[in-house]
Amino acid sequence: MDEPIQKMEKDCSAIVDAQFPEIDAAAKSGNLTKALELLLGLEKQTRSSADLASSTRVLKHFIQLTFEASDWKLMQEYIVLLSKKHGQLKQAITKMIQESMECLDKTPDMKTKLELLDTLRTVTDGKVYLEVERARVTRTLAKIKEDEGNISDAADIMQDLQVETFGSMEKREKTDFILEQIRLCLLKRDYVRANIISKKISIRYFKETDVQDLKLRYYDLMIEYSLHENEYLNVCKHYRQIYDTPIIKEDPAKAKKAVENAVLFVVLAPFDNEQSDLIQRVYAEAEEVDTAVYRDLLKCFITTELMRWPMIEKIYGPTLGQNPALAGSDEASRKRLKELHNRVVEHNIRVIAKYYTRISTKRLTQLLDLPDKDCEGFLSKLVVSKTIYAKIDRPAGVVSFAKSKHPNEVLNEWSQDINGLLGLIEKTCHLITKEEIIHSITKVI
Repeated sequence: MDEPIQKMEKDCSAIVDAQFPEIDAAAKSGNLTKALELLLGLEKQTRSSADLASSTRVLKHFIQLTFEASDWKLMQEYIVLLSKKHGQLKQAITKMIQESMECLDKTPDMKTKLELLDTLRTVTDGKVYLEVERARVTRTLAKIKEDEGNISDAADIMQDLQVETFGSMEKREKTDFILEQIRLCLLKRDYVRANIISKKISIRYFKETDVQDLKLRYYDLMIEYSLHENEYLNVCKHYRQIYDTPIIKEDPAKAKKAVENAVLFVVLAPFDNEQSDLIQRVYAEAEEVDTAVYRDLLKCFITTELMRWPMIEKIYGPTLGQNPALAGSDEASRKRLKELHNRVVEHNIRVIAKYYTRISTKRLTQLLDLPDKDCEGFLSKLVVSKTIYAKIDRPAGVVSFAKSKHPNEVLNEWSQDINGLLGLIEKTCHLITKEEIIHSITKVI
């Protein structure tokens, strides 16, 4: 909240203009102490007169003089002293802090820079009117810690600030700060906190055209999080959002990459109603870009036909092997490749359950290209998830996909069939009678 404007009691600009040359002359002659004493007297006059413009000039001049003298210790002392002066205008203090922040990149060594950062963080702590400056200083300190390899401390420093509550910070800077918090949490491998912080960002904000860079950063971070959690359906959604960004659509190569990844991860996602709906949407998007191999792979999963894993490997393996999500030699890439095989098997079981009521386990293993034990494992998994209904008769070696019906259901179906049959008989009799009447009339004529 902005400080109400105080009424200026006296304009001290003339006095400031008159005394500044004398103060500068004393500082240049090497008598910095005398210059600062004169400046303190001038600061008291401007503060008592509530002259904002003059107070700002005087406070900034403290920083300039100590900087030119390279007396960093004295600068820090005066920052603390002046910020505690009774009746000091908040806007003037803000300008002084901003002037001090400009000196951060000009410090002679890292030790001096850290001391100045610590002073600025101390002065800005707990002051609402300096919340933006505190956030910027804190981010600078976190960057230093990260460059030193201390990721944990950098993440902890950034998390101390709840920038979503800062009313004076612009939305873009606020979003950028939160994205930095998420990035450091992911580097720290604190995935739970990263997920919590990500919810502070409203994705509706990304609909604005001037924040496309932030949108892409956000979804890149969310993809990293979702991959760690094996949430493949969410990864697909994030890639679709990336594809839906104007600057991505303008670049055919980036658009193609986004769609290919969306296809891959929607295929890797376990089957459910949401995945079934999303796979149709992704297929429509795959039609818009030149990605024939991925589009054909997706069509295999949409069509209710069996897929042979050896053929999938032969046809799509070379192309899929170039995708970073599957091409890596790490454990995660190998796991995703195995998941792809599992999804092919699960698709085949759903197709078999649709066309068969009963099938021998021997024939099932032939169709799935799997040993008996693995077939039973996949069947059990799909039955538990209620994707299909199945019963296994091990002694007989038969799998039944027909769901047993309650006697009432059987009776109702029989009754409906009888009613339908009687209706057809009645209609047939009516048509025969009609034909006989027409024939008799024609014969008389």
